[in-house]
Amino acid sequence: MAEARVKARAPRKESVFAERFAVFAECLLTGVWIAVGSLGVVTYPAAFAAGARHLRRRTAHEGGGWREFAADFRVAVRGGWIAGLSGWAAAAAVWVDVQAVRAGIPGGPLVGAVGVFALIGFVVAGLRAAAVWTPGATWRSLLAEAGRRTVLDPAGSFLIVGGLAVVVVSAWFATPLAVPVLGAVAAAAVAVEERHRRR
Repeated sequence: MAEARVKARAPRKESVFAERFAVFAECLLTGVWIAVGSLGVVTYPAAFAAGARHLRRRTAHEGGGWREFAADFRVAVRGGWIAGLSGWAAAAAVWVDVQAVRAGIPGGPLVGAVGVFALIGFVVAGLRAAAVWTPGATWRSLLAEAGRRTVLDPAGSFLIVGGLAVVVVSAWFATPLAVPVLGAVAAAAVAVEERHRRR
């Protein structure tokens, strides 16, 4: 009789659909947080790192919310702003390459294509580094290791590029849609890194 009462009081377990939908909703909310954290222009690596850590906590069924995200963001931004500045410098270099292509400079198309592919690789490595960030980790070592994984795990890198393409297409259809979808990109990077870790 007592055993029957204990079973009756046990909380109902979420269905697989409900749990996955909750993770999807959390990704969209995290995308908004990442967008807010990225308003500092060079703070986007720290925002993605804090967002990825939040999603890792969520999938591990640990507590955490806006306060934990903000605390992680404050720690990540200490060295992350340099990574953000480097990203903007790389984007500026690619913009110069594209201008060279438009000007018709000999060899311009090749230089432009190499520059665009290098920028995509840099972005993927940055997202992979942010996906595994933890307090105390240095961005230099995170980016170096993520660069190796970007090259050695092309399938995972391609999945992240697909996530970035979704953000671009969302922004093309309706700019506000790109904000929550940023969380899906962070989730894709977390999933790719978890897949790589388990290989």
